[in-house]
Amino acid sequence: MPAYHSALPHPDARVINGIPLVPLVTKVRGPAPYADPSLTYDAISEAIDLFRPNSMFKNFEIKGNGDRLLIYAILFISQCLSKLRANTSVAEATKSLHSLAVTNVVIPADPSFPLQQMYPPVADRGEADQLRQYLSQLRQEIVLRLIATIYVADGQPSQFPSKWWLSFQKRHFMGKSMK
Repeated sequence: MPAYHSALPHPDARVINGIPLVPLVTKVRGPAPYADPSLTYDAISEAIDLFRPNSMFKNFEIKGNGDRLLIYAILFISQCLSKLRANTSVAEATKSLHSLAVTNVVIPADPSFPLQQMYPPVADRGEADQLRQYLSQLRQEIVLRLIATIYVADGQPSQFPSKWWLSFQKRHFMGKSMK
């Protein structure tokens, strides 16, 4: 069975380091183009939806730049889940994951990125800084949406994370994880 790939079109998005700078539905300030507020499904929604099935795969064929953004988001979601415990409250999770999102933002061009060989190099330092700002904004929005997704039980907000989501803590996409 093949892995799930990005289905969102990114025909006119600017691409840096193989990652398209796509519009995001977000309230977090940053360089990302603003998407139409009536849009209900964007790259972050897609990454959260595809995280669970894709975390089962050890191989992933990149079919476009949208897949590179999806890989980055899935690796970050996995990193977020590794920081949570069964008794982590919403407030604690929000604080620790927001701190994770804004500190040490690794871009695919950095040597410490686990799948660096799957991404083309960055043209110059200015592009690297712009990509780092975009990915910081993406990570902050992922944290906001992930907490809203994980801290739900029977359709109602919960004080503790879903055990079902926490079961994916030990699963790593392609056997890799961001540190």
